[in-house]
Amino acid sequence: MTEPTRSSSYRFGAFELQPNERRLLAGGEPVVLGPRAFDLLIALVERPGQLVTKEELLDCVWPKLVVEENNLQVQVSALRKILGQEAIATIPGRGYRFTVTLTGSNAPLKTLLAPIDENLPSIAVLPFVNMSDDAANEYFADGIAEELINVLSKIRGLRVASHTSAFSFKGSKVDIPTVAQKLNVATILEGSVRKAGKRVRITVQLVRVATDSHLWSETYDRELEDIFAVQDDIAQSVVKELRSALLGEKRDLSASAAVKAEVQAAAKGRGENAEAYRLYLQGQFFVAQRTQASLATGIEYLRQAVGLDPQYALAWAALASAQSIEAGAGWTSYGEGHRHAREAAERALALEPNLAEGHAALGQIRLLHDWDWSGADASSRRALELAPGSAGVVLGAAVVPGFLGRLDESIALCRRVIVLDPLNVQGHRYLGRFSLFAGFFEQAEAALKEALKLNPQGAGTYEHLGQVYLVQGRFAEALAAFKKESDEGLRLLGLSVAYHALGRKAQSSAALEQLSELPVHAFLNAQGNAYLGNVDQAFEWLERAYTQRNAGLCQIKLAPLLRNLHGDPRWQPFLKKMGFAD
Repeated sequence: MTEPTRSSSYRFGAFELQPNERRLLAGGEPVVLGPRAFDLLIALVERPGQLVTKEELLDCVWPKLVVEENNLQVQVSALRKILGQEAIATIPGRGYRFTVTLTGSNAPLKTLLAPIDENLPSIAVLPFVNMSDDAANEYFADGIAEELINVLSKIRGLRVASHTSAFSFKGSKVDIPTVAQKLNVATILEGSVRKAGKRVRITVQLVRVATDSHLWSETYDRELEDIFAVQDDIAQSVVKELRSALLGEKRDLSASAAVKAEVQAAAKGRGENAEAYRLYLQGQFFVAQRTQASLATGIEYLRQAVGLDPQYALAWAALASAQSIEAGAGWTSYGEGHRHAREAAERALALEPNLAEGHAALGQIRLLHDWDWSGADASSRRALELAPGSAGVVLGAAVVPGFLGRLDESIALCRRVIVLDPLNVQGHRYLGRFSLFAGFFEQAEAALKEALKLNPQGAGTYEHLGQVYLVQGRFAEALAAFKKESDEGLRLLGLSVAYHALGRKAQSSAALEQLSELPVHAFLNAQGNAYLGNVDQAFEWLERAYTQRNAGLCQIKLAPLLRNLHGDPRWQPFLKKMGFAD
């Protein structure tokens, strides 16, 4: 076995493993562990998420000795009793894998990703090519592929590359093996859509990358009204072919019936009106562009969709999410926008109580507007239970525990997002952000630089990176990062604190003065004043942010720039007013 670099300690969950002292702690207290079990644990922890063969483990734990394999099983069993049954996965006939996420700052970013089960069938659904004469029908081709991703990601035992990563190859000439390698999938589903009036022609093919062979292909020439039956047929065919080709499952009537039931369950919340569906796809297309104008356009299409089909739970959930984003960005009345968003989310859940998207949207509103921490936590957890394979749902579930201070949980979920969606900028950005809050500065820097590779202009990333440099005393690098931030408010905040750290007081004050002219950024103003030592002004801005119900206050317990306020007698009462216990 290749000798890995050994750290002085490894942290995972409530445990800390100290190899040099040959000690395992649980909640700071020593755990009694035999020498063989200890050696086995070290061997597994040093290669987290990776298969370690039985031969490698026997050689590591019993060097130069010939022992029966059941001795290894005894030691694994002993470890599972201490760490939990799920901590060590058995890879039948091959060996074992340590599945718990390391949370110590010593662990390199690449080894901290949530482990992938190599045995799961995996697939990426690429954007379908729009073959229609009208380029305006592109939203329809994109929407068909995206809806297939949403359905397939809810099928248990199937790993699906998420929308962000799969769609990053749209319009490119990258070959399928390269796409599969970047997305870490074994199969690719590609297709084309031609829409003309009320008729639609959809051609799809499922490719097994390793052999460059077609597992399945089909062409559907139907009326638009039949679009739901076509989507269901595609999803069922994909699941059956993957399980047959990659897992060796039989293709019998029982298996087909089971797959049909799974797909129907995954497609819950869907409407039955083809025109409402078209409006829903068009709305989602514009919402995804995330500009003020496109968001307003998307919301209008979604309103039309639910107006035409009031039973369309998914459209209500999409409307709720879009209205929450619009209100949070300050592009509509904050209170009224979130009120409408909540009504839409509640309508979605009244129609379909087990709709992951509905719970995710409600959780977002409860967190960012209501400051209902327990309610937001419950909503995001429920969404995660219902759709653990959806990167968007997992990312939403990562945010709540992060803001509440459960950073190990949040960081582990961010890594899961990256496993599901390797090219997801937000996944890397949030991993960097919560690693910063946890004091894992090397991790934070690596994650944020990865986010910048994917989108150099993404709002917030340079500001987060600047804060990482700032807390490490790398003031010149912090200033350089802040200068590149695309969001005006975040850039001015960064400049004010970096200039202050560098002793350039006049420039610091000037940047803070400019920031004060943007009262919508009350929380940013509070942070800038706190860092500069203007404690009274900082609390005044916090009160304004509270009156605004500024979403930034969600991170108040963790924001590094507010640490100058922690010893002030006004700090704890303000946290209590926010609903935080301490």
